[in-house]
Amino acid sequence: MRRKITFQTYRLIDLGLFMIMLVLFETLIVLAYSRWFPEQPYTVSVVGAITSIVLFRWGPFAGIYAAGGALLFCALSGATLQQYVIYIIGNLFSMIMFLPIHILGWKRIRDNVLYCIAFGLGVVLLMQAGRAVMGLLFGYSFLIVVNFILTDILSGLFTVVILWIARRLDGVLEDQNHYLLRMSKEESESAGGTETWQ
Repeated sequence: MRRKITFQTYRLIDLGLFMIMLVLFETLIVLAYSRWFPEQPYTVSVVGAITSIVLFRWGPFAGIYAAGGALLFCALSGATLQQYVIYIIGNLFSMIMFLPIHILGWKRIRDNVLYCIAFGLGVVLLMQAGRAVMGLLFGYSFLIVVNFILTDILSGLFTVVILWIARRLDGVLEDQNHYLLRMSKEESESAGGTETWQ
């Protein structure tokens, strides 16, 4: 007989795995461009991609990854306290993208490739816009803020590619309440009524 797992335990494990991926990949990327390719003007980040996926799966819990990714980037980059504030609060602007999921529904966004691309770009652009707003509030010049955004433009492309792949994988870009109910129903039907989730 299979051991039952509670919804809360599943959510904790799932969120934990995504946090491990965020820390691992973001650390590798930041170390790569800061130590191995410091002359490169452009950067790339997985924070937008992982935040986008978690928005589909767990909604506002994605804010943990938006802020956590900013915190990790600043720590690895030797940022000032002011830069910590700019990145963390700026990245949280991406939580505005929970509104399209709430209004249109995760399935409609996932199943339409243009909506999915627009969603991923929206998450990254809102992070960049948030950091720009915070930078201006802290007195950075407009040109510095624009240059700051342009150096991170590849993150938008990276996020779009990741979401394009993820939308083709069963259960990845899916509200996990719906996913667990769907899996439980399918397993119950194939096993003669055995419940798996509680």
